[in-house]
Amino acid sequence: MAKTKKSILELYMQWILEHGSEPESVYKFCKENKLTESEFYQEYGSLKAVEKKVFTTFFEKTIELLEKNEEYQQYDSREKLLSFYYTFFEILTANRSYVLAALPKNIKEFNKLEQLKGLREHFSTYAQEIFAEQIKSEAKRLEKFKTNTFQEAAWAQLLVVMRFWVNDESAGFEKTDIFIEKAIMATFDLVQNTPIKSVLDLGKFLYKEAIA
Repeated sequence: MAKTKKSILELYMQWILEHGSEPESVYKFCKENKLTESEFYQEYGSLKAVEKKVFTTFFEKTIELLEKNEEYQQYDSREKLLSFYYTFFEILTANRSYVLAALPKNIKEFNKLEQLKGLREHFSTYAQEIFAEQIKSEAKRLEKFKTNTFQEAAWAQLLVVMRFWVNDESAGFEKTDIFIEKAIMATFDLVQNTPIKSVLDLGKFLYKEAIA
């Protein structure tokens, strides 16, 4: 039975979990998983392509779930981004063992990771749409800002929250949920020029976590 793109992805994730590192070669990966190299190359051009597809798939699944929710379509920009974060991190949590094996705990290394490039492209497009809505609704006051300014800030924020989640040891990752809410609140308050309370609230939360 020929392997599909999805099944190869699942085999790759399983390999990482069992071996603790990526396969040394396509040949070894295929041999252990009883598939031919032609089956592999029909779906992916390299192991790096599979690696990048994992986090892209997490994003795609998030959007798929959101679009099935009729209420989501009626949300404002802030509510949409919050819904994205909560859903995305639910999917990460369901695959936490893989994510912990794939990502470092040091946020400084995140931007160097090849496997996050696909996620960045997809999320940046999504963020552009989200902030385009916000900028349109606040057109006069925000005319000096460009959508890609918020787009880059949104990506940086997602990386920070991912790093926080990687290191979160609270039950049910409740601290990550709190961080998400405070971070999104602060972001949109900055856009609306009313940031003081929410930014201070976020700062206090991070300070307490750093002390802990």
